[in-house]
Amino acid sequence: MGYATMRTLERVAAAIGELESAPIEFQATSDVAGGGVLLAVPALLAQGLLRHRPESYHLPKGFYGLDSIFLLLALMALARIRTVEQLRYQAPGEWGKVLGLDRIPEVRTLREKIELLCQETGRATEWNAQLAKEWMARQDSADLYFYCDGHVRVYHGDQTALPHHYVARERLCLRATADYWVNAMDGQPFLYVNKEVDPGLIATLRREVIPWLEKTAPKTAAIEQRLQQDARAHWFTVVFDREGYSPGFFAELLEKRIAILTYHKFPKADWPREEFTVQRVQLAGGQTITMKLAERGTQLSNKFWVREIRKLTDNGHQTALLTTNFQAPLGALAVSLFARWSQENFFRYMRQHYSLDRLVEYGTELIPESVEVVNPQWRQLDSQIRSKSAHRYRRNAEFGALALAEGLSEPAVQSYEQRKGQLQEEIQQIELEIENLKQQRKQTMHHIPLKSLPEEERFTRLRTERKHFIDTIKMIAYRAECSLVSLLREHLARSDDARTLVRQIFETEADLLPDLNAKTLTVRIHHLTQSAHDQVLEKLCSALNETQTVFPGTDLTLSFKIGSS
Repeated sequence: MGYATMRTLERVAAAIGELESAPIEFQATSDVAGGGVLLAVPALLAQGLLRHRPESYHLPKGFYGLDSIFLLLALMALARIRTVEQLRYQAPGEWGKVLGLDRIPEVRTLREKIELLCQETGRATEWNAQLAKEWMARQDSADLYFYCDGHVRVYHGDQTALPHHYVARERLCLRATADYWVNAMDGQPFLYVNKEVDPGLIATLRREVIPWLEKTAPKTAAIEQRLQQDARAHWFTVVFDREGYSPGFFAELLEKRIAILTYHKFPKADWPREEFTVQRVQLAGGQTITMKLAERGTQLSNKFWVREIRKLTDNGHQTALLTTNFQAPLGALAVSLFARWSQENFFRYMRQHYSLDRLVEYGTELIPESVEVVNPQWRQLDSQIRSKSAHRYRRNAEFGALALAEGLSEPAVQSYEQRKGQLQEEIQQIELEIENLKQQRKQTMHHIPLKSLPEEERFTRLRTERKHFIDTIKMIAYRAECSLVSLLREHLARSDDARTLVRQIFETEADLLPDLNAKTLTVRIHHLTQSAHDQVLEKLCSALNETQTVFPGTDLTLSFKIGSS
């Protein structure tokens, strides 16, 4: 039956199909490796790990129940076990004690369970949407901000020839797939949309993100009243970078009572320094700083009026912001846009600690034939135009650099004039070729349906369902970690140490002490590396004990304390 299998009768019953799932039974145990990760269970349950699963999520009869699988995957993410395959190098019995079982499933068994859960395409997206709706409703701010940005996942395999994307962090164009994420101001995620063929930020916002936000974003009585009383009032604000700059799109969103906040892609001349005033603003993390800010009304190319806010740095640089949020003060808007870096930090942290970019399964699936891709003929013409334009630039530079020194002989003057004439003729010829190519490009369709591509140029996409399922669990785990971090920061002298301390707690040994009479499960976490951290951990345990969390599948209330065996 394998290592650490102690519940023999139940496993035999599961093997012959007579057991729905093994009951969760904790035994008094000392020094459980990584037992401190149980501290995250109240936060995981509060984030909806077991509460908003679609009804279609179910498993056939067997030893491992559905709740145990979901809880195992979430705790694996928090313990930085980045793939299912890495469970091979974990003690199965120790992890079994954490879950109230004799051992965790083997890698092959866990893969089979995940495959069963991800058979139906779109199920993970549905689950993610249900969770996101609840997470959005929890925002206590009267002014809602949603941050949208793309994240490129590079693919180095040979299963399919994915389109090339520019990867900013590597400064290269590589085969990749694009995910568009929606996050809160503090970086906590709501959901993401996968795009195997990247249509760009504006198209994704228009077709996917905005319609989803209109269905999901909370609309309280206060917001309804504000919209009725003020024709310029907005429902919520969408924040994005310069890629989403489009005056026409800004106007579309304002008609839907949705405000935008972004950078000005084409700012004009610098404003006089006298217009800037010092403003004290509070960042999303709670710190208070000063900014030099100024504001004007600006009319864009389509005669659409917006607010333009500029921030003046110490070296004299002016950063221009645009918004159709006409209610918020300029200081709050400046902070809200610069908080966009919280989303970038989220991507970086998730790549480093949760392996966000790692493949979950190997294999590809067909792309709907109606999906539009860049026309190869248009791309070839565009490439030729770029090449010819670069050639023209070099010839213009050479033409401008030619100079005739004084006192030259008649042959030198003739050679100079002849070279000038040749260059001018060559430049005119290149300009004519560029103009012809532009006319051809104008008459060529930019995008065509995938089915119109030649067979040898068609491609498939990486499988998405299992990836989205695992990423949704990682979102829950990340949000649970953030909840614990926010509790720790209140008691730490150095708030930046909170995440490191949480990771240390997850790796710490713990004693499990069930009391069936009192219906409690005491998790006694061993002492940390220094007394100051123990004191903070004690306060965290007290806060979690107030939640009166019952461990899933049992009637045992979790009780956390600090101590040694």
